[in-house]
Amino acid sequence: MAVAPIIAESFAPLVDLLFPPRCPLCGEAIAEQTGLCAPCWGELVIPGEPFCASCQRPLPGGMPSGGAQCAACLQAPPLHAGIAAGTLYNEASRQLVLKFKHGRKIAMAPMLARLIAGRLPPSENVRIFIPVPLHWTRLWQRGFNQSALLAGELAKLAGGEVLVDGLERVRRTPSLGGLGRRERERTLAGAIRVRGDRRDAIRDAHVVLVDDVLTSGATSHACVKVLKRAGVRSVTIACFARVLTEAVTG
Repeated sequence: MAVAPIIAESFAPLVDLLFPPRCPLCGEAIAEQTGLCAPCWGELVIPGEPFCASCQRPLPGGMPSGGAQCAACLQAPPLHAGIAAGTLYNEASRQLVLKFKHGRKIAMAPMLARLIAGRLPPSENVRIFIPVPLHWTRLWQRGFNQSALLAGELAKLAGGEVLVDGLERVRRTPSLGGLGRRERERTLAGAIRVRGDRRDAIRDAHVVLVDDVLTSGATSHACVKVLKRAGVRSVTIACFARVLTEAVTG
């Protein structure tokens, strides 16, 4: 066993004594530092079968789960090799993301990553985990890239390498909320690229693109395009919360 886990386990009782474990969502007392209370676990919506074979979008009950595709993927086959979402976006997952990203509760990264890892399909290939990049001004303001923290935890959980600077955002873009598909594409055009000194490392690789929330998919699509152009063999998108208004209410 590695030394670090032994030390962590040894000091865990002292940490719990000084900082009693609390649910990061509601503040109620819990048994361990790395989870939620039972009621809050129940508030999360975990994707299940049946789902689209191409993007893991939930399909109506009663549909076959093996190989079935949603209407969107049938109409426009995606460039990516699948989407692995830990949860579907609702108020509970939204609050967790806000506390993690804007509340600076970065210790939540392992818990969020475990939910994502549970949705990643097994792979015999060595995967490279690359986070969706932040523009340097946003990174400076926030102090960390939440997607990079998740990518690092996922690489440890699922096995693989992490390349936190595989992609770079060379132009700061405004919020994409309220924009149509073509407007989003124009806004993101040329904003994200593969770092020149990382091209050899990712060529012919199997990449997992990591983000905290997948909304319209415009940013991840831009990332997938530049990765594929750089010679990446496949790109799977992994996120903690996926926005599907037709699947989740409230």
